[in-house]
Amino acid sequence: MSVISKALDTYFPNLTKMPALKEELIAISDIITIKAGTVILKQGAYVKVIPLMVSGLAKVFKEEPEHGNEVLLYYIKPGESCVMSVTSMLNNDISQVKAVIEEDAQVVVVPSDKAMLIAEKYPKWNEFIYTLFNIKFTELLNVIEILTFSNKDIRLLEYLKQEAKIKGHSIIKSTHQHIADELGSSREVISRLLKKLEHQGLVKLKLGAIEVLEL
Repeated sequence: MSVISKALDTYFPNLTKMPALKEELIAISDIITIKAGTVILKQGAYVKVIPLMVSGLAKVFKEEPEHGNEVLLYYIKPGESCVMSVTSMLNNDISQVKAVIEEDAQVVVVPSDKAMLIAEKYPKWNEFIYTLFNIKFTELLNVIEILTFSNKDIRLLEYLKQEAKIKGHSIIKSTHQHIADELGSSREVISRLLKKLEHQGLVKLKLGAIEVLEL
């Protein structure tokens, strides 16, 4: 069994239920290892591959080029892909988001032109994309709700809880500046809010890390 075959069977079982689709995906795809911090999709660039995440973690951001700010939109976890990449590919348009590897990752990459042909031939592929789109759309609605209707401290706490949940650990290794960048805020504001959350007994601040006490 090839590495790609095993990866698809393990993390994308719905795509391998149809043998013909599985065989074609194996034939056209590569599996690569990508280091943390690597930008796998630039905002304003055309989509060249569709990533199928096998291990690790990626984050998708919306950038505001004029002021250099960005806001975290959603995560790409093992068993998922970037729906915004698929949308841009289908419309033959440039990407409206940036995707960055957060933790060292293994990714099955499907060339975008081949993915278009796959979509035309196999309903199972489209079913996978539609299901994923619904999941990420719900995550986006949650982000919009937090950004629009929540106080900044609530928004920060929700971010920390999500980080802890995604990474499977209550201690988040991060800097105040990094969190500020992901939330489109300033380091001073984040530091002040973290102190407030610590005073409320919701987090514990450590050197280079934050422990979430209430998940």
